[in-house]
Amino acid sequence: MLDIKIEKIIRSNRKTIALQMTDNATLIVKAPFHVDEKTIWDVIQKHRKWIDKRKKEIEARDPKTLPKEFVSGEGFLYLGRYYKLHIVENQDVPLKFENGFYLSRSALPEAKNVFIDWYKKAAYEKILERVNWWAQKRDFKYNKVNITNAQRRWGSCSAKGNLNFSWRLIMAPLSVIDYVVVHELVHLEEKNHGKNFWTKIKLLMPDYKKHEDWLKKNGYLLNL
Repeated sequence: MLDIKIEKIIRSNRKTIALQMTDNATLIVKAPFHVDEKTIWDVIQKHRKWIDKRKKEIEARDPKTLPKEFVSGEGFLYLGRYYKLHIVENQDVPLKFENGFYLSRSALPEAKNVFIDWYKKAAYEKILERVNWWAQKRDFKYNKVNITNAQRRWGSCSAKGNLNFSWRLIMAPLSVIDYVVVHELVHLEEKNHGKNFWTKIKLLMPDYKKHEDWLKKNGYLLNL
């Protein structure tokens, strides 16, 4: 087991042990307070095949996907598709989207921040639209929608009914965004990931699993 590195162990009041593989092929273990390390390693050993498979998938990823260089012709994700970047002169806004991204040359020194600002605005508009659509469909009652800087926590639901979503989701296909939206809306009624939670998810979105799998396999792409 020496070739498996645990990045950190997160203990909470949860009832089961969960394993999460990070983008650098190390493990994050989520475990109940009372579970000892031997039990954790037993679970890791039990899931050795899955761990090895995920490590190979991560190591096989194209290293050219990161970091972005912000040069003409480079591809940037938006709603699941790559669009080319064009560097232009004399543009009245730092960045605009018209079936492609158009970045003002004067904004190049702050290109990453300009993109993040654009993505955040686009994420809020699109995610709010999808939250309202699904909320009306099932009569969910939420408080407000927030856009966060979270890198891998795509969504969360607070005790006050606030729904939080990472701006990076706007890079994902709309069906994947819808899955995360539905996931958090159901948390308004079901606070844990028990049987009732997944039953409600499946009733609203019978094919949710493929969208969940897409995020697990491709989440590393949703970055700059």
